[in-house]
Amino acid sequence: MTNSYPRASPSGRSEPEDRQQPRADPVRYPWGAAAPVLTKRAFLLVLMTMLVPGSAQIVAGNRRLGRAALRVTLVVWALALVAVVLLLTARPTLMNLVTNPLGSLLLVLGLAALAVGWAVLFYNTLRLIRPVLLRPKVRPAVVLALVLAMVLGSGSLGYAAYLLNVGRDAIGSIFANGPTIEPSEGRYNFLMMGGDAGADRTGRRPDSLSVISVDAKTGKTAIISVPRNLQNAQFSKESPMGRIYPDGYDCGDECLINAINTEVTNEYQNLYPGVADPGAQATLEAVSGTLGIKVQAYVLVDMEGFSKLIDAMGGIRIKAGGWVPLSGNMVDEANGIHGMPLGWIPAGDQTLDGYHALWYGRSREFVDDYARIQRQQCVQQAMLKQLDPAKLLAKFEDIAKAGTKVVDSNISASQLGSFVDLAMKAKGQDVSRLTIGPPDFDASFSTVPDFNVIHKRVDQLLAAKSSAAADDSMVPQAAPGPLSAAGAAPAKQVAPPPSDFTPVTTTPDGKPITEKMLNDFKRQGDEQSIRDLVATNGQCAPL
Repeated sequence: MTNSYPRASPSGRSEPEDRQQPRADPVRYPWGAAAPVLTKRAFLLVLMTMLVPGSAQIVAGNRRLGRAALRVTLVVWALALVAVVLLLTARPTLMNLVTNPLGSLLLVLGLAALAVGWAVLFYNTLRLIRPVLLRPKVRPAVVLALVLAMVLGSGSLGYAAYLLNVGRDAIGSIFANGPTIEPSEGRYNFLMMGGDAGADRTGRRPDSLSVISVDAKTGKTAIISVPRNLQNAQFSKESPMGRIYPDGYDCGDECLINAINTEVTNEYQNLYPGVADPGAQATLEAVSGTLGIKVQAYVLVDMEGFSKLIDAMGGIRIKAGGWVPLSGNMVDEANGIHGMPLGWIPAGDQTLDGYHALWYGRSREFVDDYARIQRQQCVQQAMLKQLDPAKLLAKFEDIAKAGTKVVDSNISASQLGSFVDLAMKAKGQDVSRLTIGPPDFDASFSTVPDFNVIHKRVDQLLAAKSSAAADDSMVPQAAPGPLSAAGAAPAKQVAPPPSDFTPVTTTPDGKPITEKMLNDFKRQGDEQSIRDLVATNGQCAPL
């Protein structure tokens, strides 16, 4: 019997037996192969690991590791295919899975594990390449190609896991864990409240109240704005505040609808056991009773943090109907006179950053509350219209982090995916608007409102949206116009599109309106001339 022993290399060290004889397969046995073959082999292994993780190990390395990795690869491909099918056929289901707290946690852990496993395969591929066998000039290119492939593959999965975890944390901070809500008469109605919450305040006193009503099937949307100075607000039948104010919130001039939040927070929290924000819930019930519809959930926006959200979006684009001041400090509170403006937002097409968008939605100097309400509606529409998927992905981390500082809501996190899908359906569609005040009602209407008239106008608005959803035909709607406190309904006609206006950029005699002109009027104490020139600043349309 002849014994075989490892052959000694010229350096005196023994070599493995598979290195002693040239083999026909240079992919698995590279020793002795020509330099061009080794170069092609190296790039091939990198490409295989990038495109089909585990395949490089099967053809050139540890087959057990390769088979295990390939099984995982095939499972991931199958799951990706299922996700694509759900995206095309059942998008709400897919989004609910992704936004569900448990589902998103499993997805984060899964993506992180895949990223680590893929990185291990790339490292193993580098060992299989055996850079020492390559020509010195080729080695840097091969290593660079492998590193780039690893960043594109493993790095992308790791970053996706990080972003998903950021979103998961934001969802947990903003949204509730309560039960899901069902549509009311085929619609979801959300109350948007904007206000401030400072250290000296208990509860927010909303500066703006808007109901966003969305068709549960088509996503067609209507915005109904309720002025903050509405008196005698009616609570819904199931509201515990109805026992305190059975005839409505009617304690006089102090009982404006935006005072409900603070009063309930300070005095009636005991009526709302187990409710996270009793003031917000009571305000929701008051808006429900006032409009005659069931408002299912609220979104509360802190206006001081609102600018951060706009900045994270990259700003908003609007067409402004008139100049809007960035008001200075109040110098005559009795007459509502401010000091010199800090600046102006001109009429015409504008791109507003967060600071200017906040001022645009809040300024009411030289005009009334209703002009401000129209601008607030416009800002909301611009945000909904311009937050496209590409921008969301590109700025996801900033938007998510800003959202945790800006938004609070009682919307169930488990239902968020369905509402995101609904928002995607709503994107690009025309939005109908109704204001419980000018231009749809007389200015005095909010002081002595006729709730039967309000209910009728709201029903007309939502019925028109439902009819449009059914046949996509144009439905005549009530035109903006005065409505007396007695409640005489205006004649119906087709309302012009909200964007059908020409920004006022010149004086009646044709001179261009400038910041200097407006500031000169202010220094002269000529407030009326400024009011005349900026009277159209409530007109606004998103671009």
